Amino acid sequence: MKVGLLTREYPPDVYGGAGVHVEFLARELRPLVELDVHCWGPDREDARGHTDAHGYDQPAFATMDIAVSMAAALEGHDLAHSHTWYANLAGHLAKLHHAVPHVVTAHSLEPLRPWKAEQLGGGYRISSWIEREAYETADAIIAVSGGMRRDVLEAYPAVSPDRVHVVHNGIDTELYRPDPGKDVLARHGIDPDRPYVLFVGRITRQKGVPHLVRAAAALDEGTQLILCAGGADTPELDAEFRGLVAQLEKTRTGVHWIPEMLPRPEVVQLLTHAAVFACPSVYEPLGIVNLEAMACGTAVVASDVGGIPEVVEDGKTGLLVHYDEKDTAAFEADLAARINELVGDPDRAAALGLAGRERAVGEFGWAAIAERTVAIYEACGRTQ
Repeated sequence: MKVGLLTREYPPDVYGGAGVHVEFLARELRPLVELDVHCWGPDREDARGHTDAHGYDQPAFATMDIAVSMAAALEGHDLAHSHTWYANLAGHLAKLHHAVPHVVTAHSLEPLRPWKAEQLGGGYRISSWIEREAYETADAIIAVSGGMRRDVLEAYPAVSPDRVHVVHNGIDTELYRPDPGKDVLARHGIDPDRPYVLFVGRITRQKGVPHLVRAAAALDEGTQLILCAGGADTPELDAEFRGLVAQLEKTRTGVHWIPEMLPRPEVVQLLTHAAVFACPSVYEPLGIVNLEAMACGTAVVASDVGGIPEVVEDGKTGLLVHYDEKDTAAFEADLAARINELVGDPDRAAALGLAGRERAVGEFGWAAIAERTVAIYEACGRTQ
C-alpha cells in the first residue's frame, strides 16, 4: 500500500503536537507501508516539500495553493492521510481527483477554536470550510482521544460515528526519559536549588498560558516559573503576554521566559527537573506535552479539558483542575493551589511522576499506534 502522509509540520520545522505526532508516526509507518511524506517548505531527506507558488499574503490562500501541489503529487498512491486543516484540503482533492480513500487525523477542531479568527481574520472562515468538507467526506477519521471523538461528532453531525476511530497520541519513552544533567538549567539561569514549575508550548489562547502567569502570583515564595513559550498567534496576544510577565516579575523573583522552542534534549532536561509541569490549556484534544512530562518522570498539574483526563490520571499521575470559561479566576486560584500542593510535598510529586513514567511506557507506545493506523488504512481500502 502506497500512502501519502500530508502535513504542514515536519522536522526540523515542528512547533506543535500535530507535528510531533506526524514525526513519530511516519517513523513507525515506514516498515509497514510504502510511505511518502508531503510537508510545507523545502524538501527533506525523507519528505517532499511544497511551497506557495504564487506568494499569497493571505495564509488561507497560501494553504490552498500548497494543497493543490500536494494533491497533484499523489498520483499513483493508494491512500491519502492528512493532518490538520493545513493539509486536509490536499487529502480531499486527492480523494476527488485520484479516487483514493482519504483518512483524516483530528488533532483539533476549528469550530472549537474561535480565537483563531484573531490570527486568520476571514481566513478562519476558509479554514473552517476546508475542515468541514474534509471531515464530512473522509473515509475515516482518527481521533487522538475519546474526548476528541465526541467533539468531532458534536461539531459535525453529518459524520457517521462508525467512521470515527480513537487512536491515542503516543510518546517515544527512549527519547523522553529522565536526564540527570543540569547544564541546561545553568545555561538558562535557573536556580537548581529552588523548585520550579514548567510550561512548554506556544503563546496561543488554546494553551491558556496567560492563566498560568496570573496564577503564578499566588505560588509559594521561592517557587520559580519557567516559561518555554514562543510564537504568539497575534501581536495583540504577544503584547498581552509580555505585559503579564513584566507585571509578575515586579512581585517575585525566579520568573524565566525562554521565548523560543528549544531543542528536544534541552526540553527533556527541563522537564526532568521540574517540580511540576503545568498544562493550563482551555482546549486540548489530548495534550501530548503531558505525556512528554510524564515520560520524564514529572508530576503534572493540568486542566480537565478535552482528552487530558485520558492521559493524566487525577491523583495517580498528576492533578486535574476544573476549567470553567465563565469563572477563570477560580480556575487560576485552583491551578495555583494544586501546584503549591505538589511543590510543598516533593515525595508525593515524585510518586506521581514515577507512576506517570510507568503509564507512558506501558500504554502510549508508537509502534502499536502505527499498527492500529494501518488497520484503518486497510479497512478503507476494502470499502473502495
